[in-house]
Amino acid sequence: MTTEGGENLTTCLSDDRLSSISVESLRSCSPPILKSRTISTVSRSSGAVPWQGVDCWCGKEEENSPQKRVFVNRSLHLQAIKYYGFDMDYTLAVYKSPAYEALAFNLIIKRLCDIGYPSDLQDFEYDPTFPVRGLWYEKNYGNLLKVDHYGNILVCCHGFKFLKQHEIDEIYPNKFVKLDERMFVLNTLFNLPETYLLACVIDYFDCSAEYFVKSDKKGVYKGELYMSYQSIFQDIRTTVDWVHAVGSLKQTTVEQPEKYVIKDERLPILLDRMNENNSKAFLLTNSDYSYTNKLMSYLLNTPDRDWKSYFSYIVIDAQKPAFFGSGTILRQVNQKTGTLRIGSHIGPLKKGSVYAGGSCDVFSSMIGAKGKDVLYVGDHIFGDILKSKKYKGWRTFLVVPELNQELHVWTDKRELYDQLQYLDGLVSALYRNLDSSTKEIPNIKHLQKSIRGVSHEMDMSYGMMGSLFRSGSRQTFFAGQVTMYADLYSATFLNLLYYPFSYMFRAPPILMPHESTVEHIEGKPDPSESYMANRSRSVNEQDSFSDEVEAARPSKRRNSLVPHLRADTPRELTHLHDVPDSSSDTDDEDAEGKPTFALVTDLVK
Repeated sequence: MTTEGGENLTTCLSDDRLSSISVESLRSCSPPILKSRTISTVSRSSGAVPWQGVDCWCGKEEENSPQKRVFVNRSLHLQAIKYYGFDMDYTLAVYKSPAYEALAFNLIIKRLCDIGYPSDLQDFEYDPTFPVRGLWYEKNYGNLLKVDHYGNILVCCHGFKFLKQHEIDEIYPNKFVKLDERMFVLNTLFNLPETYLLACVIDYFDCSAEYFVKSDKKGVYKGELYMSYQSIFQDIRTTVDWVHAVGSLKQTTVEQPEKYVIKDERLPILLDRMNENNSKAFLLTNSDYSYTNKLMSYLLNTPDRDWKSYFSYIVIDAQKPAFFGSGTILRQVNQKTGTLRIGSHIGPLKKGSVYAGGSCDVFSSMIGAKGKDVLYVGDHIFGDILKSKKYKGWRTFLVVPELNQELHVWTDKRELYDQLQYLDGLVSALYRNLDSSTKEIPNIKHLQKSIRGVSHEMDMSYGMMGSLFRSGSRQTFFAGQVTMYADLYSATFLNLLYYPFSYMFRAPPILMPHESTVEHIEGKPDPSESYMANRSRSVNEQDSFSDEVEAARPSKRRNSLVPHLRADTPRELTHLHDVPDSSSDTDDEDAEGKPTFALVTDLVK
């Protein structure tokens, strides 16, 4: 590996020099920029800018900022979308942070004290720098776990104490856990106050002079009273549900919407533009009619227009994720009283009417929608995105309000990321030119210490639990779910305003390590070193391989009556990579039915 100036890292660095590297010394000087490993799919000789595998910006120049972008996991053509579906909470109605979380936190604590928990708990105040979405609560030992997509533990926190590696190993061998009945995934934005409260309550009981931790580390006791960490979780979980369903959280929110709900003037503009582009918008929320009506009225009502006019279909009390399975009975809502009419609604869904319950199958049948006709927008990775994508094939748009802060840290703290890359390069350099005959073991302890120091500083820039999407160089469980199930994601779906409704969102290529770490310009592998036969075929030349095979066949096989002894090389597209659903088979043919393909170098001239 070489630096930008051509200096070879393997020859200029020794173990003695590496032992002096520290986080402080890295900050004092800018690390040399390592050679880019970005793979270009456009020839440099063409004079075109290499495609970096990210969706290009489409908005006006003055609107060009990362916070206004929509990010792509799977290519999607907006022109093919006929229906835009919306969740309400944290999607259409975005709650102000941390005011709304603090309100919920205080109400939950008050309810806990009402059912018998110590009144001292009311001294706690909500701290937005502690919790992050996507943590797992492990019920047996009362730990908050941040894990990667495979269940490997990245962070383990008990109360306010962050466990060290040897402490984690004692509880979870190999620092690995499975998503089973012991775990509860705190996936939603509504879970943020609950996450912090779990840490507060467990830290209170563990550190209180009146309580003692049991020897099995699964709970605390005081005299004849025993409280397991699982029972504490059950009490808090029940209390959270009570505050949302029965308590005063909703009532307080609708009484002071300007304090707790963001009203964005761009919302009615985008909804109108969707209707103008021959698409239909529908609302699909788990909230009841009274709360939905008051919140949507605040967001959209004007003296001469009712909020319902923005949507072709409205379904409340949908009970997602059950909606995407067997669902419930579909009923019509009496908008004057908010009550449900008797019987199951079997007629067509009418604009201006409000319906409750139902199922995805019934709803889709009534509006005439197929799976890929629908782009559903929501904030709940499981209830909104995973279920609608995995079981019904809807296209999905995940709203991630935390993304703006993630992008801010990613850009503002870029020097920390560059330092991590530099340190990784130094580690690689120590092993350069070594093979299986080498007896000496390179000393990388000081480098590893420096990597941990830089990683910790970067994690703390996001918050005490680090980034929503990663821990150091490893992606979180939440990030894995976003990648698998969210076709698009952004800080707000209102960023669609900056793209035309004919836009084709292109996903970056998903590269494996043997592709992302080997550049196209590197020397070609020797085919003779391959253990397998050459499988390559060319579409730009005559199929000379077919002629060679034909000439080598015995005469009796050349005269065979078998119609096709081998498959010919296809002369047109057969692998459907990112073909939009609206395209036809004739899109790549000319007037005579011949395939029309152009090389990238021709397109960019």
